[in-house]
Amino acid sequence: MTLATMPPFHLAIAVDDLAAADAFYHGLLGCRHGRRSDAWIDYDFFGHQLVAHLSPDDCATAKTNKVDAHDVPARHFGVVLSPADWRALGDRLKRAGADFIIAPDIRFKGEPGEQGTFFIRDPAGNALEFKCFEDMAQLFAT
Repeated sequence: MTLATMPPFHLAIAVDDLAAADAFYHGLLGCRHGRRSDAWIDYDFFGHQLVAHLSPDDCATAKTNKVDAHDVPARHFGVVLSPADWRALGDRLKRAGADFIIAPDIRFKGEPGEQGTFFIRDPAGNALEFKCFEDMAQLFAT
């Protein structure tokens, strides 16, 4: 399997407020709606299926680990974007006043796996990472 033929993933996350989740995923990130009920909403998360399930008891802020001098949330998910899309999303989030856990930056400069990255939290505390690679061959570089 190559990156070009990789199937979309499915991820279900807990949220404590569906309206707030919708304002974040649909309103701020621009994710298209899929199916929905009073207890969950499907989103097209950059070509992948993300389901926000109403489950307040399961919402918790993730612990962090040190990675390249940053406190990275140990539990997080995200997507790898093109460099242009990564910069555009970062700029849009800055203009919207997003509270970055880690602001847009280049990690592992000059090393294998050099990447652009930033982290934000959704209203339920789920951490999201958005990455880009100038050279996609660096995605799994060691």
